[in-house]
Amino acid sequence: MADLQEESLAPGEIGKLDDPPAAAPPTTHAPATTEARPAAAEPSRTDERPSTDERPSTDERPSAETAEPLRPDEPQRPEAPNPAETNPLTQAQTLLRRHPVADGHSGLPWALRQLSWYDLELGESALRTDIPRLREGGVGAMFWSLALPEGVRGERAVSATLDLVDLAAHVIEANPEAMRLTRSPSDAADARSHGRIACLLGPAEAVALGDSLGALRSLYALGVRSIGLHGTSWAGPEGLTRFGEEVVRECNRLGLLIDLCGSSERTVTRTLAVTKAPVVFSRSGAAALTPHPANLSDETLTALRTNKGLCMVPCASARTGGTLARIADHLDHVREVAGAECVALSGTYDTTEEPAEGVEDTSRFPELIAELVRRGWSEPDLALLTWGNAQRVLRDTDFTARAAQQRRPPSTATIERLDG
Repeated sequence: MADLQEESLAPGEIGKLDDPPAAAPPTTHAPATTEARPAAAEPSRTDERPSTDERPSTDERPSAETAEPLRPDEPQRPEAPNPAETNPLTQAQTLLRRHPVADGHSGLPWALRQLSWYDLELGESALRTDIPRLREGGVGAMFWSLALPEGVRGERAVSATLDLVDLAAHVIEANPEAMRLTRSPSDAADARSHGRIACLLGPAEAVALGDSLGALRSLYALGVRSIGLHGTSWAGPEGLTRFGEEVVRECNRLGLLIDLCGSSERTVTRTLAVTKAPVVFSRSGAAALTPHPANLSDETLTALRTNKGLCMVPCASARTGGTLARIADHLDHVREVAGAECVALSGTYDTTEEPAEGVEDTSRFPELIAELVRRGWSEPDLALLTWGNAQRVLRDTDFTARAAQQRRPPSTATIERLDG
């Protein structure tokens, strides 16, 4: 995404002395017009304190219940910790108000296309995503996947992708108090500052390009900011062809984020060698923990550290295990191997993937962050995980595009000329 840049207690009253203040001394010379009253008959003044000379000595000091506040030079009793400040879930919710989640993959566009009626503002039981649950989950940005069902290829893939772009734009426009279509880093920062959820279109599937760089530029003009390379003839099991390398360079020039999730190992290796911008794996965990085809080996995670890209760990049961704790295990592993700057979150909700237990919908991100708090993740690392890393990758991609546009014009290469 070329432009996406980057959230008391008043002390109680101290007990008073039990003994009443001393009575005022009797008057020795009463005025001529007034009778002298006995000292005992004079009303006592309850707001009067004993003078300094009349304070009890050290041996006569009051009990602890009625003692005056400790002096500055006396030892202070340690205050009991505030339970709200030590509760991991409360800490997670507080952190998400400052550093909201950038969800790396939402299947909302295609899921909405299957419904004849829906209401995201009030809540939608047919989905795992709606505005109330996004708010509850502390989500500040979403990547709206334009993924297509299996078997949708050729011209049908192009038209289906355009339909999803149109639908996404319509849904975002219909909810202006909650969502904002985001095309640049500054757009995202502005959406966040105004309490809106930044919505980024993508990844779109490269099969929708029809092997055309012109189509790539057209999708970018429509607001698409991420492209997945898998499933094409020029980014297959044998790696990138010459045309595939040109696609990567044109993505760099435009500011399109390259998503390598699901790509072959050779495609990943060659793309990392060609690209000048960070890449992302929008739905990938650690292969060392769960042997899923989309998960990354430790070698790839190490290469990702050099690229400064992102492994966006999904909340999908098949990819990262069946429980919230297993997702946390993947996050721990990716952080350890690739580094804290290369790990992010991916809800993967409203796709064909079943969510893990404990993170069933978009409202459950605080529970996942709370688990990481229990595991000792620092606040800076959590801030990178939720918001900072995604924003940094988008800014770097934008910076790369601005530099590339000074060096080269739009590519006119064709697959026939390069791979024919």
